[in-house]
Amino acid sequence: MTKRDFTLANGMTFPALGEGTWYLGEKRSAYAAEKESLIQGARHGLTLIDTAEMYGSGKAEILVGDVLKAFSREELTIVSKVYPHNAGIPKIYKSCEASLKRLGTDYLDVYLLHWRGSIPLSETVEGMEKLVKEGKIKCWGVSNFDISDMEELWEVPGGNRCQVNQVLYHAGSRGIEYDLLPWMRARHVALMAYCPLAQGGTLRRGLFQNTVLREMAQHKNCTVSQILLAFAIRDGHTVAIPRTSSAAHAIENAKAAEIFLTEEEIAAIDRVFPAPKHKTGLDIM
Repeated sequence: MTKRDFTLANGMTFPALGEGTWYLGEKRSAYAAEKESLIQGARHGLTLIDTAEMYGSGKAEILVGDVLKAFSREELTIVSKVYPHNAGIPKIYKSCEASLKRLGTDYLDVYLLHWRGSIPLSETVEGMEKLVKEGKIKCWGVSNFDISDMEELWEVPGGNRCQVNQVLYHAGSRGIEYDLLPWMRARHVALMAYCPLAQGGTLRRGLFQNTVLREMAQHKNCTVSQILLAFAIRDGHTVAIPRTSSAAHAIENAKAAEIFLTEEEIAAIDRVFPAPKHKTGLDIM
């Protein structure tokens, strides 16, 4: 398999495609299949796994902890997220410790503030930096931050040590390309794209039935899902974390790392799913 890695500003390297866990681990009847999906995905190159204390009230982290048992710790990159109301001092330390316990590990590779809350950013940054110094996390970032949030974060002492902003991004949701993404690129903040296959909400409508995408997939002997993943990571500066509970789909997602779109193919997608030419709010679903 073609290896496509991305390197953070701090030098940490991980694959351009990973795995999401939203809604996973919540149903006992699906647990075994979901665990196998994550394991097979990791074995085929999706070695970054994203989770959060919110997902299933910690059940997704427990599932990821079970997956970790099939690998050496260094083989996987684990990302988790703290609730906004837990992002102050001392709650952030307790939340991190609880996540580590559920995951069965002594450190996180990346720890994210799940979304903006009422806790001052300065307090969250202080907590994150302490966790880095204590070795509980290797680095930290944010999620669902628009450009005004990022600008405010950059004004906080230590805020420019933010390595990642995780937001919704796919061919049908390109609003961040107008202002947020260029701002992040200029400051070497990685984009982590959740729902890169538009798994939820109305934005999925039209993607998988689109004639251009279907013909492109047929021409490249792959699936529309793989085209969408290849599009999400096309610039070498994005990490995409599709979620699936199917081992077969996880392997299919991993193979998208082998697909490289030509300039003509990217232009064709641009024509049918153009980036907006004005400011838009962040999509969540």
